[in-house]
This record gives sequence, C-alpha cells and structure tokens, in this order.
Amino acid sequence: MNNLQWLDEVKFNEQGLVPAIAQHHHTGRILMVAWMNREALQLTTEKNQAVYYSRSRQKLWHKGEESGHFQTVHEIRLDCDADVITLHIEQHGGIACHTGRESCFYRKLTANGWEIVDAQLKDPNQIYGHATSTNPHTLAMNASNAQAEQVDVLTYLGKMMAERKQADPESSYVAKLYAKGLNKIAEKVGEESLETILAAKDFAHDASEDNKNDFIYEVADLWFHSIMLLGFFDLDPQLVLNELARRQGLSGLVEKANRQH
Repeated sequence: MNNLQWLDEVKFNEQGLVPAIAQHHHTGRILMVAWMNREALQLTTEKNQAVYYSRSRQKLWHKGEESGHFQTVHEIRLDCDADVITLHIEQHGGIACHTGRESCFYRKLTANGWEIVDAQLKDPNQIYGHATSTNPHTLAMNASNAQAEQVDVLTYLGKMMAERKQADPESSYVAKLYAKGLNKIAEKVGEESLETILAAKDFAHDASEDNKNDFIYEVADLWFHSIMLLGFFDLDPQLVLNELARRQGLSGLVEKANRQH
C-alpha cells in the first residue's frame, strides 16, 4: 500500500494516538485493546502483523516480540468517526493477554462482583521469563509483587465485609447475605465446602485444565464465604494468618502482623 493518503483520514488524538481493538477474525471475540500512532498503523499494514505503541515505554511495540504470540492481521476497519481502529486477527499461540489468557477481557461482572471466567492457558513466567524482561506487565508479576497483592486482597476483603455489614441489603450480594443472619452465612460456607470437595474429586479423577480451574474457583468461593463468616463477628482475616503462622513456629511473622494492627 504505497499511497499513504488513507492514514490522513484517521483522527489521531492530541498525543497522536488512536485506540485499536483486536478481535478474533473467526469468532469476533475482543482479545485486547491497545494504542497505535501513525507509524504503528503503517507498519501493521506493511507487515500484516499487529504493531502498537506502548504509552508506558514510549515506543513501538510489535505484539509477540517477547512472548512469540504474534498477531496476523486479516482486516483493518475504521469507525464512522474515524477515531477507532479494529483489527481482525489470527492470534498465534491462542494467547493475547499478558496473564496467559486468550483475551484481556477475562473478568465478568456477576452478583459477587468481578469474577474470572476464562482459564489461564499458560503461566506468564513461561511466556516472558522471570526478571529479564523489560515489559512493564511482566515486571509487575514478579513474586514479591504477587505476594503483596495477596496481602492486599485479604485486607481489602476484611474492610469490605465491615462496610457491607452496614449497607443496604439490596446494594450487594454480601450485604444481602449479612442481612439474612448467621445461619444463612454458615449454610453458604457448608455449601461451598461440599462443592470444593466435589471439585477436588473431579480434579483427582481427571487432572484437566478445566477441572483444575473449577477446583481453584470453588476454593476461592469457600475462602470468600469463610471471610464473610469472620466478618459477621468483626474478626479480621489476619487473625487466621497469625494462627497459621503460630502453628508453623513463625512467631516473628505473628509479632510483625500484630504490630501492624
């Protein structure tokens, strides 16, 4: 495509960028959203592979340059306002998201909040390596950050339970369950315990990726409702971590945790 007049018709924003939505060329599923500048869009047409512009790194980003998960572009479309691009692509490796999933849109809004509904197809560490990559998404997933996120999740859930105990029962699933009282919450913990056991048996019988994810999902449900049960008595989840640490003789961790409260 030698004549570049078509590029002049694209309305790039003040930063010289346009959002680009990558869709599976057969199913139409949205796999990811990124940005392109004029050069990235031109290179995409020349290579027939997706090239984006990384705002965090301030440089062109040839999708797949680190992961090997290149995107072959079958069709490019421009919307009616000329300010959004869609790419109809073939995703090599079947993974578009840095988390190791097919799509970046793997969380679904449910009565319980945002829930992960797509299986992780590959461990990101296997895709990108450990600390050698300069990709900001990859660096964000090192072990220390992951551990910090786990602590933050527990802290967040503890605070959320305290807030929603006082909330309008119609405002959320948690508030509604608290309004129904201890027996209903305990009943849910019992249900989730049984579902966790059944999922564990399924996983033991067939260690497929689907059964593994179902098992993890049920354990998460059990933990969530157990934290809700603690919240009924205004007990912080950290107390359970302290007890687990005490049983393993990790008194230093217990003391540190106690100093933080």
